Amino acid sequence: MVHCLRYFFEAGVDTPLWPEDMASPYGYPCDLSRLPISEETRAELAGLSEWYQSSIDWDYPPDPSPWSDDELQAFKRRANAALETLRRELGAGWVVRDESLL
Repeated sequence: MVHCLRYFFEAGVDTPLWPEDMASPYGYPCDLSRLPISEETRAELAGLSEWYQSSIDWDYPPDPSPWSDDELQAFKRRANAALETLRRELGAGWVVRDESLL
């Protein structure tokens, strides 16, 4: 069986992982503690999700992001590195689709 996850960041959500199957045993959105990954990777994914929340102007969310271009590029680099690590740790039997719009 192949497990399929979608990878993207969402306002107000503490994980960037969403199973394709809403009835997944990993939760919807995905509960990072249920995945067979290292604690370091869990912490990085949770930290990125928390950091992403600061990209939104919570006083008026439709406004442009308060992030500078440098901060956006730094976030993209870490998010891409975390995705590569996640794919490596999950290994065969897992597909993680990058659906981030960063």
